Amino acid sequence: MRGLLAGVAIGVAGLLEAPATFAQEVASPESVVPIAAVLTVDSEVMYAQSLFGLRVSQELAAEEAVLLAENRRIQAELTEEERELTAQREGMDPKAFRAIADAFDARVVQIRIEQEQKSRNIEVRRKREEEEFIRAASPILTDLMREAEASVIMERRDTLLADPSIDITTIAIQRLNQRLGDGRVQGDNSQDAGQDN
Repeated sequence: MRGLLAGVAIGVAGLLEAPATFAQEVASPESVVPIAAVLTVDSEVMYAQSLFGLRVSQELAAEEAVLLAENRRIQAELTEEERELTAQREGMDPKAFRAIADAFDARVVQIRIEQEQKSRNIEVRRKREEEEFIRAASPILTDLMREAEASVIMERRDTLLADPSIDITTIAIQRLNQRLGDGRVQGDNSQDAGQDN
């Protein structure tokens, strides 16, 4: 998920001209929003360490584990079937064996296509979840930018040099966790939401 905030850039000179100061409020250093014209964030860390990202990572890891187990089972079954087919070869008419072998090969190809599609579906979901995270995170990052009186948030890895105090990754994760939780669909927590009201 390289550069979730790609396209947002400013020159190094701009960074050096805008040292950060901090809002006067009682809070831990990690939760104090710096006042600076430019902020930085590590979007990959922000995603991976947020409740949203952790939930997606766990769900996709579970799907991948199921697919891997399924692939192993299918591989074992096909290997055994191939052994049996090979053992029958000597006593069979060559044309009959060829027909059976061709059908087996066609089935193997079809199974491979289906399993590869399942793997692609997991990757499609991964990208979709990342895009959803960006959409959900944007207003939160915008609020942080306003609080900091900043005009831009840059991807931390794209900056040549920056004051560490302008990095808002930890603060962003806290805000994301407060407002998005793990990002589950509203319907999943509808009863809890009703009780809170």
